[in-house]
Amino acid sequence: MLVLLYSPCPSKKSAQKLARHLLSKKLIACANIYPSASLYNWKGKLQSEKEFILIAKTTPAKAKKAKAELEKLHSYEIPCVLALPASSNEKYEKWAKAQVH
Repeated sequence: MLVLLYSPCPSKKSAQKLARHLLSKKLIACANIYPSASLYNWKGKLQSEKEFILIAKTTPAKAKKAKAELEKLHSYEIPCVLALPASSNEKYEKWAKAQVH
């Protein structure tokens, strides 16, 4: 079992900075960054923004600390940090666990 951490970021640079930080602390095995068009209400106004989605892969044992680091370092006032359980193929899971050991 692995955990996917999902977090929208305001720019590609900010998503990369967060990913590099988590990788350097061995809290995640890998990160993917995707461009996104986001719609949401913020302070009573409909927002339409370009964001970059950070998806970070980690283990259940490291997920809580990685999630806390994302929340602490994120530039948004109220960052979205979702932790989603994920099953993977055995070889990938073994590799991912070795990265955060």
